[in-house]
Amino acid sequence: MRCPQCGFDAVADAAFCSRCGARLFSPRPESKREYALSRILQSWWRFTGTLIVSLVLIVFGISDLYPRGSGPRALLLFAIALLLLARAALIRSSTNWSLTSERLIERRGILATRRRELELADIRSVEVDRRLLQRLIGLGNVVVASAASTDFMIRLEWISDPETVAETVRQARLKRLA
Repeated sequence: MRCPQCGFDAVADAAFCSRCGARLFSPRPESKREYALSRILQSWWRFTGTLIVSLVLIVFGISDLYPRGSGPRALLLFAIALLLLARAALIRSSTNWSLTSERLIERRGILATRRRELELADIRSVEVDRRLLQRLIGLGNVVVASAASTDFMIRLEWISDPETVAETVRQARLKRLA
């Protein structure tokens, strides 16, 4: 290989030129392509209380409109219900997790965002945590702990079918290690 800086014929597979010390450019090894396995969002069940309160406000707004025709109070109830629903949708979309062939990525926030990544090869354990209410409606939490640090973990909260998600993470980890 010829040095791009001084033109000296360097030894094959050398990283630096033996004459001038310049880095020799070698063709990059064929890189593996990372591909998405799944995208995980929180379940709407987490916002059941908000949805029920919004529904009650809408019902009160409708009942306030018809018998008496009091428009401003009904519009206020509709506006509050709409704001509650928009807040729930915003909170739900502000947290998501992506599982790729190489890593698990957590994204949180709308305006100020935080992104945390965990390499699949660094996974120490995958745990499934399901409280009683979550078990009744088919939800749960999956905790993925890192082998690199004892306090670094990604917690997937209020997700549907946590056992399947945990098994998908385990299988992706095994494929990554193979």
